[in-house]
Amino acid sequence: MKIGLIGFGKTGKAVASVILQNEGFCLEWVLRQSILLEHRSVPEFLGVHSDESGLIYSSATISMQELLDKHPVDIIIDFSSDQGIYTYGSIAAEREIKIISAISHYKESEMKLLKELALQTTVFWSPNITLGVNYLLFAAKFLKKIAPWVDIEINEEHFKLKEGTSGTAIKIAEALNVEKENINSVRAGGIVGKHEVIFGFPFQTVRLIHESISREAFGSGVIFVAENLKNKSKGLYNFEDILEPYFTA
Repeated sequence: MKIGLIGFGKTGKAVASVILQNEGFCLEWVLRQSILLEHRSVPEFLGVHSDESGLIYSSATISMQELLDKHPVDIIIDFSSDQGIYTYGSIAAEREIKIISAISHYKESEMKLLKELALQTTVFWSPNITLGVNYLLFAAKFLKKIAPWVDIEINEEHFKLKEGTSGTAIKIAEALNVEKENINSVRAGGIVGKHEVIFGFPFQTVRLIHESISREAFGSGVIFVAENLKNKSKGLYNFEDILEPYFTA
């Protein structure tokens, strides 16, 4: 499957590296705002051995229409910003290109747009696209179902420059009916991302912890999602939709 990647920050670079090393996918191009690195080879820039010739393009010098005309793809993966969807969403949906969005926070207007695009193509969104953290969410929901009266605390830790409460932690809180104001946040250098759910039972505690050791974990998550979206019809999907069949099989 041919992939177009939007966003080439630290996480975008890690995701590109993982895609390049997977034989089932081809990274056709990377789109970023800056003109720096324009027309550079992604494998060459990242130092990854690959026969793919995916190039870096800038949205300042090429339109999405022109990019897709020259280099069509099957999936667009978005690691840019909450405004990125306006750049490619409508054009991708018209061409029935699958969309995988890994944006941490979307406002109501962007969520509305995702639902509209899902009427035309396959759309997936997750504020955290790592497989491990979504397994944690699944397990947490099951435990809460077994013991709805249990005390719950949610802790999240991220790198120093990350703004706002983690979108993943908010999603966990919503799933477990915990007030967002009760999420405990830590920001410190060297941390990639860590989420912990503490269940306080009488005489015992259960702790579910997920920690991203490297940003390549997001790339592995992208590959897992893309493989599971191959045969999905039009609609808006999340990680629960993809994981549920594995639990019921």
